[in-house]
Amino acid sequence: MKALLLDKTGPVGDLRVGEIPVPEPGSGEIRVKVRATSLNPVDYKLAGRGNPNWKWPHVLGLDVAGDVDALGAGVTDWKVGDRVFYHGDLTKSGGFAEYAITTAHTTAGIPDGVSYVDAAAIPCAGLTAYEAVVRRLNVEPDHIVWMQGGAGGVGGFGVQICANIGATVITTASTKNHDFVKSIGADHVIDYNTEDVVSRIMEITRGRGVDRVLGAVDVATANQGINVLAFRGGIACVAGLPTLNDSTFLGARSVHQVAYGGAHTSNNRAAQVDLARMAEEMIALVAAKKIDPMVQQVIGLEDIPAGLAQLETRHVRGKIVAELS
Repeated sequence: MKALLLDKTGPVGDLRVGEIPVPEPGSGEIRVKVRATSLNPVDYKLAGRGNPNWKWPHVLGLDVAGDVDALGAGVTDWKVGDRVFYHGDLTKSGGFAEYAITTAHTTAGIPDGVSYVDAAAIPCAGLTAYEAVVRRLNVEPDHIVWMQGGAGGVGGFGVQICANIGATVITTASTKNHDFVKSIGADHVIDYNTEDVVSRIMEITRGRGVDRVLGAVDVATANQGINVLAFRGGIACVAGLPTLNDSTFLGARSVHQVAYGGAHTSNNRAAQVDLARMAEEMIALVAAKKIDPMVQQVIGLEDIPAGLAQLETRHVRGKIVAELS
């Protein structure tokens, strides 16, 4: 089969299209004919650092949508031809290929009316945001939320999830992305390049601060999140924890670290099954037109290295998805 191959750890420019054998599913696994796969920052980060469990050449790609092509022993929940999507295990071969293997119990179905491209855009960014907002922060309609990086994948999905709940959403984005983040549900937008973000948030909230923060950018902005967190507020971080000390928790604040894909290696089957459950809940929102998958670019397999290089600039709006014919 055709696949995008990484021969050793290094820059995404080293990725090459090549041929490798079609993989066979083991017990409890399914083989998926890949129709679409989305790009995420974790892909270029993994390319640079690798994983001790990889076999070379390695295939990257955590987000996959496609058709069940073969069933491993003991699989009864799926049949050949079912349309599915999933977030893969980063310790194993991924979805930048014509076929991919995943565990059956971490996979979700694609409803009628939702395309492979839209489904592939969801797992890594969308479900990270979903776990943070719904599972960890328990965002409620009367909450004010600072969703950092609202034009990006995690931030953009987070803005929409909070807006659907009915919360007031403040987000940070460059001026060129203000109309975009407002169109997906942001109530207030702050230009982090030209404005004092902390001061603006305190002005918007009349000195009260925000109830919830999703730290989706880096440690520095996570620290800013702590500074604007109201009494009994909570922050969930997906890109580095804030500096933690006694003052961090002044006012009964809570801090959560979200590593959505870590369930694969946790040996916690309930957490693994919840990957599929959250995926089902999220794609139902997409099917109901309550969540926009934010697909901004559709590319081919051979264009993935250039797409990952774009992501490395950290100024990509929405999602980039590779479609495989």
